[in-house]
Amino acid sequence: MKIIWLGHGSFRIETQGQVLLIDPWLTGNPVLDEAQHDAVTEGATHILLTHTHFDHVADVLSLAKHLSVPVVGQYDLMGYWSEAEGVETIGFNKGGTVNLNGIKVTMVPASHSSTFSTPDGLRTGGSEVGFMIATEGHMIYVSGDTDIMADMDWMGDYYKPDIGILSAGGHFTMDMKATAYAAKRYFNFKTLIPCHYKTFPILEQSAQDLIEGLPGVDVIEPQLMQPITL
Repeated sequence: MKIIWLGHGSFRIETQGQVLLIDPWLTGNPVLDEAQHDAVTEGATHILLTHTHFDHVADVLSLAKHLSVPVVGQYDLMGYWSEAEGVETIGFNKGGTVNLNGIKVTMVPASHSSTFSTPDGLRTGGSEVGFMIATEGHMIYVSGDTDIMADMDWMGDYYKPDIGILSAGGHFTMDMKATAYAAKRYFNFKTLIPCHYKTFPILEQSAQDLIEGLPGVDVIEPQLMQPITL
């Protein structure tokens, strides 16, 4: 399995012959060069969406149409896009699990917001979520954008993820110290990959507080477009 950071909160996960794009933000992503876009999307089989803020959803519809792959996400939004945009979707909801050709993806809560801009003002795009992804004997927790929340208690106990991909940039989500606290209190990760940081000056620029707060956990600071093989 290869986990590839695309900058910000975007990832490409290659596993079990599938390629999952998670919140793929290409257009306007300040840390991802346009020359890398083809490599990001090559062979993609599914797009997973955690919520509809621009830095997660900006390219989802255009990629779904261009690549002819389904968007996997919250039921209400997927139903609307299927009718209004003509894209293939797989809609489900918190607590539900879908099987993506052998990869089992379960939707779990997040604590954030999920809106997008329209000519008539802000609209709500379903609700913010995270994912538990079961593949190759691992359980990966993709937090999406979230703060610490009490739901992490039962999520850690029930799903027992060994790999975490957690937002940790602060201002809009948990910061590094809060992410370390949540990981230590609620989970037993072997590997933790921070994200949603470095993109803008307002966000955290280093994972040092996370590394120092989690002795014994393999905290991997992702490097743009460099595969993490697990």
